[in-house]
Amino acid sequence: MAVFWKAVAAGLLLAVCLMGWTVDGQGNGKKKVSGDSIIYLGQERNPWRPLIRTTANLTEIRSIKSTFQFRTFDPEGVIFYGDTKNGEDWFVLSLKEGFPLMQISKEDVQVSVTGGPKLNDGKWHTLDVSNRGKFVILEVDGLPGLVVGMHSRQTKEVISGQLRLALGGILTSKDKLIVEFEPQMDGCVREGHWLNLSMPWEADADELWLCHQNIQPGSFFAGEGFAVFNTSVFQTMKDLGFRVEFWGDFTKMEGTILSMMSSQGELLAVVEANNSTNEIHLTIRKQKHILTNAMKQLRITFFEKAVQVVTFLDEANTEVVSYDPLSAPEYLTELREGRLAIGGLLGGVKDMVGSNFLRGCLEKIKIQLKDLDLDSAVKDMSASSHSCPV
Repeated sequence: MAVFWKAVAAGLLLAVCLMGWTVDGQGNGKKKVSGDSIIYLGQERNPWRPLIRTTANLTEIRSIKSTFQFRTFDPEGVIFYGDTKNGEDWFVLSLKEGFPLMQISKEDVQVSVTGGPKLNDGKWHTLDVSNRGKFVILEVDGLPGLVVGMHSRQTKEVISGQLRLALGGILTSKDKLIVEFEPQMDGCVREGHWLNLSMPWEADADELWLCHQNIQPGSFFAGEGFAVFNTSVFQTMKDLGFRVEFWGDFTKMEGTILSMMSSQGELLAVVEANNSTNEIHLTIRKQKHILTNAMKQLRITFFEKAVQVVTFLDEANTEVVSYDPLSAPEYLTELREGRLAIGGLLGGVKDMVGSNFLRGCLEKIKIQLKDLDLDSAVKDMSASSHSCPV
């Protein structure tokens, strides 16, 4: 049992050190991670697939402690993973509602523990993971975070074989997890001090995205992709209608902020930012309207037979305009069965092709009065879900 903890703790700690390593090409076609560069965990890929992984022989592991720094505004997602026996015994460190969450499976025992300080405040935190006997201990900024202890009735210890390590994803089935969570993590790791191991890590991407030096809360679109949602997941209330709200500096945006499409492929609404003319173009079905981009908040509410647009120029000044272009009383019904895209113009019903992608930061997005998490999109490309560069 102690050897397993040593192996797993080492692996996890190993994943920890990944964080700051540069990427170089190697002979097998995979990118190799080494050095001390910063690693961004939120890079586009299958959400459960690790961004970086490596394998080590258990006999090579002598140190059982590792330290790294971690930064995020994201409340939920995978940080790192380690396993032995090809995934039969495993460990996952993630965030859940901003708190560290440890899950461990060993032989006949499974355990999960959540607690410690919230880590999704956008600040760099030093995490220290170590193994002491039957306990795996997480310290945050030098203070106690989580302690996980296990005792298995299976006395057979793992003294040979391989340890697999992964950052930003898992190598076992998500169905084995004790506590479910969304895997995407819009966060960074850096300055890892990694056991006694120095082998390279393989990256599951041709190029690794960079971490921004300074960040603020929000969703950043780089002009290369968008987030798509099924509108059926949003509850439509008769009196409220269907409300979409955006906060941010619209003068610094360029491209499509919002597009909405019916189940039949008809564009129902499009909101586009035009930086060259300092305008926001709003299209309801085929009717076009022009708004100023000198606002801090935009609220669009779709009722059965009308659309209300509220622009908040500042805290004291608002403009309210109602449009009545909707001849079909089933407009909201079409909306409930369609698709909604943030950051791009929808171009198809089935393939979700997009264009005119947004470049800029949406500081906050709400649909039906609830904060929208881009991690819940059916398609999410090239967007930082919880942070924007400053």
